Amino acid sequence: MTSKHIVLEEYIRTIPDWPRKGILFRDITPLLADPKAMAIAVEAIAGCFENEHIDYVAAVEARGFIFGSVVAQKLGAGFVPIRKKGKLPFKTQEVSYDLEYGTDTLEVHCDAMAGGAKVLMVDDLLATGGTMSAACELIDKIGGEVVGIAFLIELRALCGRDRLAGYKVESVISY
Repeated sequence: MTSKHIVLEEYIRTIPDWPRKGILFRDITPLLADPKAMAIAVEAIAGCFENEHIDYVAAVEARGFIFGSVVAQKLGAGFVPIRKKGKLPFKTQEVSYDLEYGTDTLEVHCDAMAGGAKVLMVDDLLATGGTMSAACELIDKIGGEVVGIAFLIELRALCGRDRLAGYKVESVISY
């Protein structure tokens, strides 16, 4: 994406064979280090949903928090943190989901939002869609309505959108 003479893809570092052979890791650290690039990325993510009257932005730790909280601020919405099991101190709802080699569990506070709230889900990267699908299920369990999902980066070859069928999904950068 190009905006105000900044090409966001130029701020994404590709690291081959990390965390294991055959993986091209898309590192957002250079983008986070540049305030102008970061501002443009946040504007692009939020801009897709600025007319949706979002009540809350929800995001999964850790990199999702980076973008989710600032997108929430940009949209004038609350922020809902979704965490790994055992990290939240109050009554939670949880969802377990399959990983390539096992399972994982996400949690959210049961009182994170009022029923019927319009929620935008945000994360840095869409790969296979498993984590985001589980996060959407969590929001549904506590009574929220997922009105859209936004990512900074999408790895199209991994077909993550297929697992998110039925949702409005937007990504700023696609590989």
